[in-house]
Amino acid sequence: MRPDRPVSALNEDELIASFVPLLPRGRNTLVPTGDDAAVIAAPDGRFCVSTDVLVEGHHFRPAWSTGADVGWRAAMQNLADIAAMGAEPTTLVVSLVLPPATPVAWVHDLARGLTEACGPLGVGVDGGDLSAGEQLVVAVTVHGDLGGREPVLRSGARPGDVVAHAGVLGRGAAGYALLSGGRRGGADDEDLVRDFLRPRPALSAGVAAARAGARAMMDVSDGLLRDARRLARASGVVLDLAPPADAVPAAVAALADAATRLGADPVEWVLTGGEDHGMLATFPAGVPLPAGFIPLGRADEPAPGRPAGTVTVGGRQPQVRPGWDHFSG
Repeated sequence: MRPDRPVSALNEDELIASFVPLLPRGRNTLVPTGDDAAVIAAPDGRFCVSTDVLVEGHHFRPAWSTGADVGWRAAMQNLADIAAMGAEPTTLVVSLVLPPATPVAWVHDLARGLTEACGPLGVGVDGGDLSAGEQLVVAVTVHGDLGGREPVLRSGARPGDVVAHAGVLGRGAAGYALLSGGRRGGADDEDLVRDFLRPRPALSAGVAAARAGARAMMDVSDGLLRDARRLARASGVVLDLAPPADAVPAAVAALADAATRLGADPVEWVLTGGEDHGMLATFPAGVPLPAGFIPLGRADEPAPGRPAGTVTVGGRQPQVRPGWDHFSG
């Protein structure tokens, strides 16, 4: 079968048979793809579940991203949600909406990207669905195992907690700006673009944080400020973050060259850029932070003029947009 043929040249069974061998089987998979449903072991007796969707033209552009890039991103942004609960991901279920002219090669490339992301982690891709449609859509549902631990919720932060972060900040925003701005050529530009197309969440940090006693945690997908506000609101606290130049100077410095050429502010990328999928957590004061976590600030009691859900930077309200929103931009 020629992979440059469109998916409309195959029937559904033929298309499925062409890419299923490319997908990984997970360590907890008992019955893989092929039956009406997969069967996944859940040793803990509970499982975490989350879902996400990528839509062509909204979350990815074929001019920028290969099928493998889309598969990697689709996997990683879902795996990060499970890690942010303090769980280990075990399996993905993937549904595709494919325009009839989609090349079979693109679907195979997507499968390879899913495998590149999931295979080394022992995570399976165990079923899903196919449909024809007008626009490419990749919908992923992920499951995870808590391993006997309690889930780490957004609502557990307490006044006096240390706010900390594991992973990168601002690199996804910088990569997106370089792709859309067209002014590439700096020494670090290709690394920044790669980090946007293929984010690398600090997945192991989620379980490490849970084991270390994190009180609250979430994945930073829509920007540090926006997601910190979500955590603060859920916990009924105020979060005061240190200025990025003080808390994460290396992250700011790594973005400075690209920001200068694009007329942007690297600090704003750190505070508001999404798609990095780091772990934002709070820990009781005095608890040693797990490897990879950097302290960013502290949680405080609400006060007049600082209601629960407020996030300040250096004690002040930041004068930047808070981050990405799917409907208001």
